[in-house]
Amino acid sequence: MTKNLIIIGAGGCAREVAWLIEDINNKSAEWNLLGYVEEYEENIGKELNGYNILGTYQWIKENSNKEIYYVCAVADPHLKQRLCQKAEELGLKAAILIHPDVKISKYNEIGEGSIICAGCIITVNAKIGKHVMININSTVGHDAVIGNYTSVLPNVNISGNVTIGRNGYIGTNSAIINRINIGENVILGAGAIVTKDIPSNCTAVGVPAKPIKFNK
Repeated sequence: MTKNLIIIGAGGCAREVAWLIEDINNKSAEWNLLGYVEEYEENIGKELNGYNILGTYQWIKENSNKEIYYVCAVADPHLKQRLCQKAEELGLKAAILIHPDVKISKYNEIGEGSIICAGCIITVNAKIGKHVMININSTVGHDAVIGNYTSVLPNVNISGNVTIGRNGYIGTNSAIINRINIGENVILGAGAIVTKDIPSNCTAVGVPAKPIKFNK
């Protein structure tokens, strides 16, 4: 029996997640994708790749008598955290979406609301927090820990025993060598190579990656 699911967000990331859900259903019918929910009333009723924008959070309130799952397809970690907390206050359950071609060991922990896209490899004993997105063709090594609400963009390589704090934004084509600690609220620039620990609340770029500014 399929389960009802909505995507919170209606941008490019949301359309990619809708495609991921189609791929899951093509292998084994699991989800009934109802459509998208976002915060802007002017977009209600618009169609995105075959699915409608159903409404704002008011739509969730009006359908609170139904069992509905959700994922938040928003890359910005702090916005994602706010949107997820709002959905949970309204009683929605968070789904976990893993593309059928992902290589993943059974010895991993995947938090609720997390999304793992096509082409990824998650090796062994990794701990992936709640509402984490790991985008296409990324790898996560053994014993890595990825904090809640973190977004890992395409083609990222995370080595073994790496720890990334909550609300991270890990840029496309970046690489993190083994036994590195990255703090909370870190933005890592595209193509960065991390060879030393990165403190919390900063933006780090370059080869090797270094903080260039600290975020409030």
